[in-house]
This record gives sequence, structure tokens and C-alpha cells, in this order.
Amino acid sequence: MTLPRSVKIVEVSLRDGLQNEKQSVPTAVKLALIARLADAGVSVIEAASFVSPKWVPQMGDSAEVMRALRKAQRPGLTYTALAPNMKGFEAALAAGCTEVAVFGAASEAFSQKNINCSIAESLERFRPVAEAALKHGMRVRGYISCVVGCPYQGAVEPAAVAQVAQALSEMGCYEISLGDTIGAGTPKSVRSMIEAVSRVVPMTQLAGHYHDTYGMAIANIYASLELGMAIFDSSVAGLGGCPYSPGASGNVASEDVIYLLNGLGIATGIDLEKLAEAGRYICEQLHREPASRVAQALLSRRSRVVCA
Repeated sequence: MTLPRSVKIVEVSLRDGLQNEKQSVPTAVKLALIARLADAGVSVIEAASFVSPKWVPQMGDSAEVMRALRKAQRPGLTYTALAPNMKGFEAALAAGCTEVAVFGAASEAFSQKNINCSIAESLERFRPVAEAALKHGMRVRGYISCVVGCPYQGAVEPAAVAQVAQALSEMGCYEISLGDTIGAGTPKSVRSMIEAVSRVVPMTQLAGHYHDTYGMAIANIYASLELGMAIFDSSVAGLGGCPYSPGASGNVASEDVIYLLNGLGIATGIDLEKLAEAGRYICEQLHREPASRVAQALLSRRSRVVCA
């Protein structure tokens, strides 16, 4: 077993983390969070989603966010945005995006419930988006939901995930994020899924996106590292609940992931203390405690020192 020497973290708190928040998060707060994440050394931030504000009100200021980021572009920092259809792509292009993402599912039941079409139909919807993005010199990232389990059909076969991943890769996606949407995965099931996908798409193109609903996200990341995966999505302070398990955790916390990687001697370029501060900032704005165990421990330690 040889673990990767370095890992790329894709910070998804601005989109996947905030999109389900009931309270409106001001644009200025989003930009302030992005600045703090960048100061912590985060190099890839999923910052926006060009979907209808009717369905996702929280993302209604995506164009404003991306235009502000373009004006204050930092060297070495990549901002991505979700653009699931041509209307979304055109808005992303107008806002100055250089990378867009499309998303599909490995579960037929989930695809029908979520976007009202089959997996095959969803891939055909993404094709013109990918073609247009590549034509304009933009990179395209692909997301696959329900790579281990589905809230409607139960277990998902690894072969089904591999088939979707191969289609996205052939479409031009340079990177494919494998999402355990309901957080039901275990190291065994995640390993089986990754082994199947890596037979048709190079491991260097694969990313892990694990939800922590059952507390298995960190274990699943370690199992993925053992297989050579070196890209992971995470959300500062664990922002983003799981809509299919009310009250349960959603995205794995970035602080917890960095703590694991630091302990393994794997480089990320991210300062854990500064990352925790970024998480503390957004949690103060949302009037809640961070879901990250590591952030809670750091804050507790700091309080004890102050009291002493």
C-alpha cells in the first residue's frame, strides 16, 4: 500500500454547503468566506450554481459572486460553478467562469425523481454543455450522485457507476466526482465502487465526495487513499445537510479531512488553523456550531487556554 504524497481538496461549502440553508446568506458573506478559505490555502472552490433561483434561491446571486471573484482573481486559485443545462452554461460564461460542472446519477430511480429523466437522457442533456464549454476553452467537471446507495432503490451496483463515469469522461470531463449522496457507504462498498470505476476511467481523474450521514466519511476517504485516489470534495464546518436523512450530517467537514491527511503526512497546502477560522466565521453568520469534530476540538482547546 502506497498512499498519495499530496491530495487536492475541492471546497464545496459555497454551493453544496449553502444551497439548502433556509436563511438567505448575503453575497458579501459568501465573498468573505471565500477570501478566508483562500487565505487558508484552499486552491479549488466550488463557488456558484447557475440553476433557476426559483428552485435554489440561495444561488440566485451566483453571477454577482463570480463577477466579483473575477475582478479579484488570485493566482493559483480555481473557482468552479455548476451549470447543468445550456441556459446555466450561458449565464456562467457571461459571468466569466473558466470551469463548469454537470451532474448526473448512477441510480435510475434517483435520476427520475431528481431531474425527471433517465440516466441516458440526462447524459444527452449534458453533452451540449460540455461541447460548448470545451469550445470556449473551459474545463468541465462531472458529478455522479448515488454511487453506493439510493434513497429510492437501495444499493447501487458498481458497474452502473462505472458506466456513467465512462460516459462523462468520453464527453470531456477532466475530473469526475463520485458522490455518496446518502452517506450510506462503508470502506468495503466504496472500495468495490472505486475499483469498478477505475477500470474504465483513470484514477487520476477520480474524486471522492462522501457524506457523513452514518459517520463513515473519514473511513471511506482512507479506503480511497489506499487505492490511490488523491482528490476529495469537502465542506468547511461540515456545511450541507443530507436532504434524505433529516437531521443527519451531510458533507464531510474539510477540517476533519485535513486533520486526517496531516496525520498521514499527506500534503494539501491548507493551513488547518486558518481553515477552522473560516469555518468559525460562517457558522457565526449562520448562528450555529460547526459540525466538524476537529473544529470543535480546536475551539474548545482555545477556550481553555483563554480561560487559563
